[in-house]
Amino acid sequence: MQEIRGEMETDMAGTAQGQVVLREVMDIRQAASYLGISGDTLYRYASEGFVPAFKLGNRWRFRKSLLDSWMDEKSGVTPVVETVDASKRKPVARAR
Repeated sequence: MQEIRGEMETDMAGTAQGQVVLREVMDIRQAASYLGISGDTLYRYASEGFVPAFKLGNRWRFRKSLLDSWMDEKSGVTPVVETVDASKRKPVARAR
């Protein structure tokens, strides 16, 4: 997956730091770029309920985590859940 080039963050003085911002909530343009499809196609998918999306006012918004889960589901990828035997765990130091 390619990263979304979001708006540049600024520091307290208002100068650009030049960092790439990948937002959890994306607009249609950002989400379309993230998915590698056109904005028109994504708009149609959202309107039909094909992709996970919600409206904020009259604008479509997309949560990156939901899009990732949706892509995993559609591609047949199952999340790997590792279980650790309690006897093999390392002891954790007490909090002070």
